[in-house]
Amino acid sequence: MTAGIVADEAAETLARMFKALGDPTRVRLVSMIAASADGEACICDMTEPVGLSQPTVSHHMKLLVEAGLVTREQRGRWAYYRLVPEVLRSLAGALGPGC
Repeated sequence: MTAGIVADEAAETLARMFKALGDPTRVRLVSMIAASADGEACICDMTEPVGLSQPTVSHHMKLLVEAGLVTREQRGRWAYYRLVPEVLRSLAGALGPGC
C-alpha cells in the first residue's frame, strides 16, 4: 500500500521516467554511469559495452535526459552524462509505503 494516491501530474512524470527505464539498454547505460568512479560517463566509452553504434546510444541517452534521469554536458566533440540522484531516489520511493 502506498502513502497516498499519486496525483495526475505526478503520475505522468513518473510514468515518463519509468518508461525511459523500460528498455534494457537504457537500464544498462544508467548502471554504467552509476558504476563509474567519478560519477559520469562519456558517450565515447558507452557504445562498446552495449554493442551499439554511437548514434543509437546517443538516442537512448537523449531519452534519459528528456525524462530527467541524467544530465548532459558537451565537452568538445563528446557528451558526458551524470545521473540526477534526487530524481532516482524519488523514483525508488514513489510507490513505496511511507513516501
